[in-house]
Amino acid sequence: MAFMRSIPSLLLAIITTCAGAQNKFTQMERAVQAGQYPNVHSILVSQNGQMVYEQYFNGFKSDSLHDTRSAFKSVTSLLAGIAIDKGLIKDVDQKVAGFFPGDTAFGSHPLKRKMSIRDLLEMRPGFDCEEWDGTRDCESDMEKARDWVSFSLALPMKNLPGTVWAYTSCAPMIISGVIEKASGMTVMDFARKYLFSKLGITRYRWTVDPSGHGMTAGSFYISPKDMLKIGRLVLNQGEWHGEQIVSRAWIRESTHAQILIPDGSFVKTSMSSAATPQPAYYGFQWYNEVIQTKSGSYPVIFASGNGGQYIMIVEPLKIVAVFTQGNYGKRVAKQAFDIMARYVFP
Repeated sequence: MAFMRSIPSLLLAIITTCAGAQNKFTQMERAVQAGQYPNVHSILVSQNGQMVYEQYFNGFKSDSLHDTRSAFKSVTSLLAGIAIDKGLIKDVDQKVAGFFPGDTAFGSHPLKRKMSIRDLLEMRPGFDCEEWDGTRDCESDMEKARDWVSFSLALPMKNLPGTVWAYTSCAPMIISGVIEKASGMTVMDFARKYLFSKLGITRYRWTVDPSGHGMTAGSFYISPKDMLKIGRLVLNQGEWHGEQIVSRAWIRESTHAQILIPDGSFVKTSMSSAATPQPAYYGFQWYNEVIQTKSGSYPVIFASGNGGQYIMIVEPLKIVAVFTQGNYGKRVAKQAFDIMARYVFP
């Protein structure tokens, strides 16, 4: 009887919590519509596998395909994991040179021949590139080339692979070439067969270089709802509707970020007064940062793309959030972290 008496109290607590969350979402929506958060295109939030908020702004709709920018690098990490799970790539410590035996310049270079898949995934290949602060943008030159994989392989070196974190879109572009060499398929076909079709993702658009290589560093167009599926796959440890798409081991390893990004706090850049900045870390093309608010500390695994494209996974709360925005090259793109702190977390 005591248990039965407790049911109304429990139900009231659940209703109160849900009502509080919806009230916060209403406040968030009004703030976006009032221009407090400019150029937001969509915000989606799911919890425990259920959509709890979905809204589109500034002319974007639920079926609009959106450029993910560099958030797609995290999808490339999943594709690399699938290739390893299937035995097409031995492990992350396999040398890159072995996949390109015809590129004698790469294979004979004293530094490049030491480069591993891990180095590419961790943004530590040693190339003379630095796109994080814009001091050495190799991506712009790559996009002018006919073959983006070959261009990336031919880049000059600056550091011993595995020693210095230097962000470059050329690293995931080489992973595209590795997957193609290992599987005998284009990266587009590989992604469709082993990832997208499994998740029911059928509407998307690749950017392809003149040689036919799919861009795996960004410029991939997909709907926010399908971005949410990617986040839910990671939250579910690589499982989708009872099928293991990518191994639990890969999800753990790839999202366990340990490389400190110097002065890289996304919360700090957002200038949020609702959260205290914490260090940001990089894993296998996934980021980690704790969003610390007055109500608690929430570890976030996330994919990030220029302009404010985010897939955020908050494991303790079973939350996945997706943001798409049009704030390209602007600090305000990080406003998604202020929104999370103010309106999504308890």
